[in-house]
Amino acid sequence: MVRDGFFYGLGLAIVAAALWATTHSWFLIVPAVILACFFLWFFRDPNRTIPAGEGLIVSPADGVVTEAEWVETTAGGKLRVSIFLNVFDVHVNRSPISGTVTVVEHRAGGYMNAMAPESVLSNEQTLIQIEGDGYQVSFKQIAGLLARRIVCNLQPGQRIERGQRMGLIKFGSRCDVLMPAEATLKVKTGSRVKGGSTILGAMPAIDSTAAVDLLAGS
Repeated sequence: MVRDGFFYGLGLAIVAAALWATTHSWFLIVPAVILACFFLWFFRDPNRTIPAGEGLIVSPADGVVTEAEWVETTAGGKLRVSIFLNVFDVHVNRSPISGTVTVVEHRAGGYMNAMAPESVLSNEQTLIQIEGDGYQVSFKQIAGLLARRIVCNLQPGQRIERGQRMGLIKFGSRCDVLMPAEATLKVKTGSRVKGGSTILGAMPAIDSTAAVDLLAGS
């Protein structure tokens, strides 16, 4: 469990105890107890089986894929996968690939519904870019209608492993992942994904024989 769950849960448990001590009313303490249990459950952080293999790109978040398409960016064509997290999903985020963190940029913004396309531009968000083994993947933690805090524990220059925990978005939110255009998509719109374990895409395998011939020719 993320430690925030203990803070919220303990605080509400104290409120419930104080209400009971002063009123002895079950009617008054039940909402506080229910909320305490909800926060303990919401901030759960289950272990995940991380897929092994070269060139695999895993989901940074739990949720439902709302977009899986090719897009044009200032850096050229990319494959974008958008993942919507509702309030019932695990909100711990994980790294999609192993590599070196090159960019961590936080931008303040609004809190419109994360399902809206314009939320990717206007909502509070953090951009993370990771340089892998010959390719680059970036993703955004995007706040939603209920989200009020984005947590990112990464710093530029840091080495991170595929599936490693790296942050959290509190309550409803969205994650957008940009993969190289040559990657093969492994999900589609409507797919349910799990952070750290569901494969979003796979980079093409490098033909070792062709690589040796190329080096020999050079």
